[in-house]
Amino acid sequence: MTKNGKAGRGPSRRSVLKGSLMTASLAGVGAFYGPWHHNRAYAQSKKPIKLGLTNDAGGQFGNSGQDEHRAIRMVIDEWNARGGVLGRKIEWVTADTESSPAAGTRVAERFITREDCPILIGALHSGVANAITQVANKYGTIFLNTNSSAPSEAGENCSRIKFVWDGNGTNFSKAAVANAVKSIGKNWLLLTNDYVWGHSTAAATKALVEANGGKIIDNLLVPQNTRDFTSYLLKIQQIKPQVVGTAIAGDDNKALREQITQLKLDSAGGPAWINNQQDWPDVWGSPQSLFGVFGTTWYHKLDLPGVPEFVKKWQDANKNGPIPVPGNVSYNGYMATQELFRAMERAGSTNNIAIIKALEGHKMSAKDRMQHFDAYIDPVTHQVQQTIYLCRKNTKPVDNTDHFEIMSWAEPKDVLDDAAPTKCKLVPYDKVPSVDA
Repeated sequence: MTKNGKAGRGPSRRSVLKGSLMTASLAGVGAFYGPWHHNRAYAQSKKPIKLGLTNDAGGQFGNSGQDEHRAIRMVIDEWNARGGVLGRKIEWVTADTESSPAAGTRVAERFITREDCPILIGALHSGVANAITQVANKYGTIFLNTNSSAPSEAGENCSRIKFVWDGNGTNFSKAAVANAVKSIGKNWLLLTNDYVWGHSTAAATKALVEANGGKIIDNLLVPQNTRDFTSYLLKIQQIKPQVVGTAIAGDDNKALREQITQLKLDSAGGPAWINNQQDWPDVWGSPQSLFGVFGTTWYHKLDLPGVPEFVKKWQDANKNGPIPVPGNVSYNGYMATQELFRAMERAGSTNNIAIIKALEGHKMSAKDRMQHFDAYIDPVTHQVQQTIYLCRKNTKPVDNTDHFEIMSWAEPKDVLDDAAPTKCKLVPYDKVPSVDA
């Protein structure tokens, strides 16, 4: 590891840390928990670039974690088929981050210090993303946060080494809240997952409701991994808000939706529901209970150039997968990994500082991203500013995968998280340990 901002091979993290890691293991403190898996590129003259894929396989976001994992591997296979990046093949190692910050910390430490991975990719749970960030910060390891969407990820928990590829809770709220206050009602109740994404998303929703003349009657906090929402739904029936704004994710969201439809709380006479974001793997698992208005970053039925071809390519690469079409989660994973490799090619280097500079401020065309508007990587917060789509359940599907009706799409400038730049403080480049893959 070199200590300047220039590209250079230097001793690897593995050689630097080998002695201390052996000591820790002998002392019984170097344990690693959970199954993990390697992929080895075939023998070649140049050292492969090794990626650590920090994807959930279990826990609240297990389905989404494996969906992004399939998309990341798809990009790796595509680049390897044409010779790799800068003439070097790409290898990967993965382990289950379990939707748990503690597991995320263990996996990140393992990948960096024992597996010698200079880049980590993948995240759903924002607490896990922040935990991985703290580990990556120590070593200068680039971390692509593919799918966790807490506003704090591009705000107070931002980092020079981290790039955030999903829309966040503020972006999605901005697309929906103002119109809902004006057209539906001013009395709102919030239903919030009790962790960092839920809290920061609810805070963003509250600020927007109040800024548009509405008020929050109550905010009901729901523990993660809740499966029985009866007490919360009964309270909503008693309070009778005009609008319920939810920040409930993963398997919790599927359970909530099913129980709301069973109680007919989504029918006429009940409150309107603004569901901040709906991830495709969660919807696919229970499409019959989809209701309300919600946001997304991409949909496989968008009438845009390149979308049908991408869907076909994804299906060919995932013929035995549990979900027949790509969604927003696999889309974000694919785009993040694609832009990483392109940044390496632009920089002509695998040095972390060179890659970071190649990503910061990078502009991406609407055509290339299969969205309605051009996108860019904010150089101040490292979040991808992109088109945000507002959706509802499709009552006239063209096939059995067509669950969303796209109601509108917003330009990045209209849904910007204005608070993030004031909270995000990126350290100078010379404060980041320089790492070359």
